[in-house]
Amino acid sequence: MHLVSHGSYAKRVNELVCLDLPLGDAFINRLKSAWDAGDAIFPLDQRLPSAARAEVLQAIQPTVIVDASGDTRTGGNKVADGDAVVIATSGTTGAAKGVVLTHHAIQASAKATSARLGITKDDCWFACLPPSHIGGLSVILRSIIMGTRFITAPSFTVEAYNNAAREGATVVSLVSTAMQQVDTSLYRTIVLGGAKAPLHRPTNSVITYGLTESGSGVVYNGLPLDEVEIEIRDGVVFLRAPMLLRSYRDGTTPLVNGWLRTGDRGYVTDDGLLHVEGREGDLIVTGGENVWPEQVETRLSALTEVRDVCVAGVPDNKWGHAVHAFVVLEQGASLSIEAVREWVKETLPAYSAPHAVHVVAEIPRTTLGKPQRNILVSSITN
Repeated sequence: MHLVSHGSYAKRVNELVCLDLPLGDAFINRLKSAWDAGDAIFPLDQRLPSAARAEVLQAIQPTVIVDASGDTRTGGNKVADGDAVVIATSGTTGAAKGVVLTHHAIQASAKATSARLGITKDDCWFACLPPSHIGGLSVILRSIIMGTRFITAPSFTVEAYNNAAREGATVVSLVSTAMQQVDTSLYRTIVLGGAKAPLHRPTNSVITYGLTESGSGVVYNGLPLDEVEIEIRDGVVFLRAPMLLRSYRDGTTPLVNGWLRTGDRGYVTDDGLLHVEGREGDLIVTGGENVWPEQVETRLSALTEVRDVCVAGVPDNKWGHAVHAFVVLEQGASLSIEAVREWVKETLPAYSAPHAVHVVAEIPRTTLGKPQRNILVSSITN
């Protein structure tokens, strides 16, 4: 993307303002001023290396970049009337693309979410997740829209979490890895998203399901928010709701007759609860049998020797793909493949048992806690 000038810029309608700022007062003020001017905002991930940053900017095409040094006009593309936010997709693979959310969509999300969580004038959100992801930004957006008090931190730390609680924060959105580090009783409600829920979680936690394209979580503890419709078609979850995206930044849309094909496989039980089994691409087909890695991960997480785990399919001449487990062990612990296989086979079909166990120092994850299975598979196949 070609930068054409630097400094102050003449106001035009429907700009896409890239906020190249950490979460804090400056970020919030520029977000509000952009909306007041009829513009949309695009929060840029502050942790991106230069090459990835350039790729994202090329894909999103903002018209203005705002950082600590001032405003830079670019050769980007404007947005349509009513557009409020553009968020870069946070998938673990694939090229970056922007999800366009309208004011109508984010208002619908804010109202439905606040109603489901029972947010009142006495509540206060603590915003500590990256605003470059919809899960982090939505805390800010719903607070502004609903007039709820909120406290921000540039990133999650235990100290910031504790300080916010002392300052009156009552509701927080976290990923599972962060929740495991804190005293959960300090908050009335903890909203968990981004990755699978831990095996044991506090009673004041709420598990959400959603996508960037759905404007954050649309299913809470298995139940869809008001005005959210769910259909299961050939085992795939479809959504229709007022908070869905308008389009992608390139003008294409994944919606067909208002329905979004999520790419997640799942089912709805007789009591109306949605159960998500996993991403279509994560499914392991081994010897003709289907294995969902999340189910095996949940089982292995119950082992006292295991601190963290990720399960993935590795190409195999005999099985097509073989089930492999990548584990981070507790200090001083050891684990044999025989013990792992027997443990899994106690509750899951024998074909779900890992063919191999790899002890690793850490499980690579996205900022929202999603395991990057492709990195682990590449580490042993390359």
